[in-house]
Amino acid sequence: MSISSYLNLQQLLESNSVTIEESRSFGLTNLSLKDSPKEQLLSWTKLYQDRLKKPLLSDRVSSYLYNITFVLVILGFIFGLFSAIGLLSYNGSEPVNVIYFISVVIFLPILTMMLTIFSMFRANSAKSVLVHISPAFWMEKILALLPNSMSDNIKEIKINPLLSNWLIIKRSQLIALFFSIGLFVGLLGVVITKDIAFAWSTTLQITPDMLYEFLHIISIPWSYILPSAIPSQELIEHSQYFRLGDRLSENIISHASSLGEWWKFLALSTLFYAIFLRFVVLIISSFGLRYALDKSIFRLDGAMRLLREINEPIIETNAPNQEPLFIPTNGKYNKVIDSKAKKHDYSVIQGLGMRYDELLVISDSMGISASQYFIVGGSNSLEEDDRVISQSSDEVLLFVKAWEPPMMDFVDYLADLTNNKKVKRVVIMPIGTLEEDYKASPQNIDIWANKLSLSQNNKVWLKR
Repeated sequence: MSISSYLNLQQLLESNSVTIEESRSFGLTNLSLKDSPKEQLLSWTKLYQDRLKKPLLSDRVSSYLYNITFVLVILGFIFGLFSAIGLLSYNGSEPVNVIYFISVVIFLPILTMMLTIFSMFRANSAKSVLVHISPAFWMEKILALLPNSMSDNIKEIKINPLLSNWLIIKRSQLIALFFSIGLFVGLLGVVITKDIAFAWSTTLQITPDMLYEFLHIISIPWSYILPSAIPSQELIEHSQYFRLGDRLSENIISHASSLGEWWKFLALSTLFYAIFLRFVVLIISSFGLRYALDKSIFRLDGAMRLLREINEPIIETNAPNQEPLFIPTNGKYNKVIDSKAKKHDYSVIQGLGMRYDELLVISDSMGISASQYFIVGGSNSLEEDDRVISQSSDEVLLFVKAWEPPMMDFVDYLADLTNNKKVKRVVIMPIGTLEEDYKASPQNIDIWANKLSLSQNNKVWLKR
């Protein structure tokens, strides 16, 4: 399920370019999807999306989403890269305070990810403050003000709050992930190209022992894999920096060679808290977006109506009492089956000059079924009709268009069909149009009855 499928379905429902008959035909030819409403809607959309005006709105929107996301991701990476360079700026006279970098790669990601989790629970609301503070949300609002085709694409997007919020959540996590990757790349680049002296300093009353315990807890995720990336208590004590005074303390100067060891901890902290955990949240948001898409397609105007058209017969006909075959006293044809008689299955159902899907819909609407369905006449060749006749047996129901008078090709085909010894009976049923509920007019039925009366074939019956 994708946003493109969602938009294509929305457009098809709004365009009304697919008839009820075609939708029901789709349901009859895809019975394996009956218990999967979502798959029915998606397969139906894929089948009829060629009827939409080109270029598709879904293609334009997908292109827009890709372009804007790509721009935001690149900007996020660049911002992260320069943030790392700024945080690790070292002029050789004062050490770099690791507290700044720790705040950006540990505390800030945890805070924003917590806000993201909360926003996921509020994603169904149209006024979710936590979602609307996202940079992805405001970037789109700014672009919507631009007088160009991109802003037109934005205005054409009509999606419910659940789906739009999840789109923003996922894209925000992607941007934040690349911001963190930029931080990591910037850290490695600065460490490789410069000899940096790290230290820590804060106005809070934190002792080296307290900081050691805290950093030891922070380092638990990689403590068994890379224990060397955990700052030792000695390193923490030797790298404490006090801003009071014009010169660095003798303790820091004497251990200057070991102050660079902090980079391992900073790198692993960035990898785990800023990148790995963000990636996990991104995966969760991807599942959330998929969930939102699955829910949203059923909330589209006309989606539930379409499912009814696909799965329910167009016309429901019921006969409470079984009525026997009867012979009319005032008709010219004496082999007639009343259309109100109880429906039963046939060995073969054929449609003269019809489409196969149309034949299925007509049979379904009348509550009639068969083991085999065939199209005869029309564009069929004589060899194809002969093949159908050879595959027919027992009782055959032949649908004919009531408004079309019986021609010689029908008479010839009927003669060949009844000559098949495996065929016990052929029931001719003239039908009207869908608008007429497939009911033939009495005048048209009389025309067919008169024609059949000329054949005097005991195998041929008329159903009215």
